[in-house]
Amino acid sequence: MPAICRDCLTTFEEGRRCPTCRSPRVTSHPELFDLTIAHMDCDAFYASVEKLDNPELRDKPVIVGGGKRGVVSTACYLARIKGVRSAMPMFQALKLCPEAVVVHGRMQRYVEVSRQVRAMMDELTPVVEPLSLDEAFMDLTGTARLHGAPPAVMLARLVKRMHDEIGITGSIGLSHNKFLAKVASDLDKPRGFSVIGAAETGEFLRDKPVRMIWGIGPAAQESLDRAGIRTFNDLLRWEKDDLIHRFGGMGDRLWHLARGQDRRRVSPNAPVKSISKETTFFEDTGNTDVLDGHIWRLAEQVSDRAKAKGMAGRVVTLKLKRASHKLLTRQHQLHQPTQMADRIYRTCRALLDQLGDEGPYRLLGVGISHLVNASEADREGDLLDPDAGRRTDAERAADLIRKKFGKDAIIKGRALR
Repeated sequence: MPAICRDCLTTFEEGRRCPTCRSPRVTSHPELFDLTIAHMDCDAFYASVEKLDNPELRDKPVIVGGGKRGVVSTACYLARIKGVRSAMPMFQALKLCPEAVVVHGRMQRYVEVSRQVRAMMDELTPVVEPLSLDEAFMDLTGTARLHGAPPAVMLARLVKRMHDEIGITGSIGLSHNKFLAKVASDLDKPRGFSVIGAAETGEFLRDKPVRMIWGIGPAAQESLDRAGIRTFNDLLRWEKDDLIHRFGGMGDRLWHLARGQDRRRVSPNAPVKSISKETTFFEDTGNTDVLDGHIWRLAEQVSDRAKAKGMAGRVVTLKLKRASHKLLTRQHQLHQPTQMADRIYRTCRALLDQLGDEGPYRLLGVGISHLVNASEADREGDLLDPDAGRRTDAERAADLIRKKFGKDAIIKGRALR
């Protein structure tokens, strides 16, 4: 059975240890050198970058997020072991892991490291489809002749380079389609390398929960539960027409995924249609002050991403999910595109006020769409808001200060709600 050492990249026949360096970090699989669709996911990316830049944090649990009254953006694995999870209120996270070091996110720095990783992926194949700053699909079909090595070897070399040259780690999922590659990358984090071959697909999926499917959230899971569908084996009992009748377009997708079939191609350079960020609350809330604080933090994150990408949006969207899982979406088209956190926040806050007392809510999201180049954004004043120009200038000045002195150099009071 083909095998590869992830430390020295030696290829050999199956064994528990590398015959060259004796490392136990060995991946072996009958189809190891035949599969070409991969998903790479950086491990606890934001927290890893913080540890990279501050070696004193290396052996400490790190939480990236707001102040003590904020929420967790992400956490390193030392904190996750204690039960800390993304979107958890900071006070709850600190109860679970009181020794954790809390740091505020630095989106510009994360973008910088992400670009370094992307450059390494581009050296492997031109067919890279990024999903976010820290994960991407890759199609390495036909690259073995170019590199003189099968895709599995090049992927092992990629994560080794990420560790040696940048200082962060990643996990690889390798399979014969996108769905299974993404599933595989989650099987052995951190620093994992998992393979799902074509021959084993049916047996592998049979008893797995359907929540493993990317995009199956709480509401979809509840609908599937009502239909008695909890595992892939349950899905296999349904006829395609019945699934489509019950679940619409999702039913067709479920029928194919139950059989390990995914016809989607890895699509490089797909145009970005929107920029959004959302958070699920640890406890449902209808408290306006709490919601206001979340809107501001999400608006800042959307703004940071838009600025990093050099983009702006004409439409601002507020998304809320009630405790009953009913989704409420409200949009407002601006008279000119924006990438400014202040304008995104004020627009979403007005949309929230229009809803009235509709809570409590379990999820809140903020986004911009109808994207254009940033050169077209925030160029004119607002006759209905004479102070908008002054706030825009202040935000740009604050951005420069943060870039020079760090994210915590300036923090708005509403970010602490």
